[in-house]
Amino acid sequence: MSSHTTDRRSSMGAAAWRRGLWAETLCGVVLRLKGYRILARRWRSPVGEIDIVACRGETLAVIEVKARRDAGEAAGAVPPHQWRRLARAAALFLSRYPRYTGHAVRFDLMAVTPWAWPRHTPDAWRP
Repeated sequence: MSSHTTDRRSSMGAAAWRRGLWAETLCGVVLRLKGYRILARRWRSPVGEIDIVACRGETLAVIEVKARRDAGEAAGAVPPHQWRRLARAAALFLSRYPRYTGHAVRFDLMAVTPWAWPRHTPDAWRP
């Protein structure tokens, strides 16, 4: 493989990373406007990463952010194994932050599409 191909692939990966960071930032703003408190962004653990952990009242929302061309494509971009990984990461988050163990945990999806307000789907999946 030529270095040109490697450079192009890494620049495409960097562009996707920036797009994801922008989408997560936009979703964080929307969530704050809806009354959520952002507890963590890009929370990493040995079992996986959670894009956003947010709290409103006694509900802890574990939020997966997907930036795609259309909302339907974003909704289909989270396969079952990824939801299971998020559930394991959420359990680890709760074990590290026990003050949230009494909260109801919900798994949400936020779809970010060009030229549109992010679409928030609360309770998109249940373990």
